[in-house]
Amino acid sequence: MTPQLNDLLMDTALVEFVEEARASIGPTWRELGPYAVRELQQERIARRPPGLPGVAVADMSIADGLAVRLYLPESATGMALLVYLHGGMWTIGNLDSHDRLCRRLVREVGVAVLAVHYRRAPECPWPAAVDDAVAAVQWAQTRVAELTRGGVLMVAGDSAGGHLATLACLRLRDAGGPLPAAQILVCPNTDLTLSLPSAQEKRTGWGLTTDDIAWGAELWVPDPRLRADPRVSPLFEPDLSGLPPALIVTAEHDPLRDEGEAYAHRLMDAGVPTLLRREAKMIHGFLTLDTLSPAADAAGERLFGDISQMNIRPDSAM
Repeated sequence: MTPQLNDLLMDTALVEFVEEARASIGPTWRELGPYAVRELQQERIARRPPGLPGVAVADMSIADGLAVRLYLPESATGMALLVYLHGGMWTIGNLDSHDRLCRRLVREVGVAVLAVHYRRAPECPWPAAVDDAVAAVQWAQTRVAELTRGGVLMVAGDSAGGHLATLACLRLRDAGGPLPAAQILVCPNTDLTLSLPSAQEKRTGWGLTTDDIAWGAELWVPDPRLRADPRVSPLFEPDLSGLPPALIVTAEHDPLRDEGEAYAHRLMDAGVPTLLRREAKMIHGFLTLDTLSPAADAAGERLFGDISQMNIRPDSAM
């Protein structure tokens, strides 16, 4: 075990994961291309333990063919309905990549979950995924009363999914709502120009690289002039007032750390109730590393605890 990594990361499993990534000689995601990367991800998904029991699951299509997966507690409605947008640099990730996470949310938080398989790049560049995120939230708003005990709707996502959650909330606000009662963002992208310090400080050697992010951004928004547009990068939105209360969790060793935290502070400055927490000695993507790392598992448990304690009502602030 590398002593330096042992000091910087939370447990042995994460050290081994990062050492393996550092030892890899390629090819990179950029060199492989999106279709090969998707195939590799499906191979990893197939090796994971089966999904957790005690959850009722139904695949369906909504909003002109948008694929979603609805997760419900087997014996009751959820305390809230959580629209979940998976990560994957706008190019990979699907309903299966985050299936275990969605089941954990149902079992450990008690929410119903609507997972969304939004359209991905390069086949469907911006704004298709944002359109799908908005459509999913609007559909969920018509079903929240029948699927929950309190009529509460929240939106959440990790990485690119957290980014899409922010953009959906902004678009819904600008259209006059209604808005979700809360937004839960885990290691979110907010600045597709990658201009903040952590994008360089953590650019390689921690699993996800800054070039991986840039590659995804280039596929999703091919025109570089648009990447600083507030419709693409919410950190550049001049007015963040009137948005739902936010829970934002970042990871210390993540190229996206600073832009997630900068967005949280911008929300606070705009008067949006916001809880920001950084997971020390943690890397990007920890929510899907729970079967690998006890520390990643514990970080997920802290997030679930945060959500459980939010006490969000349809007309409340956190």
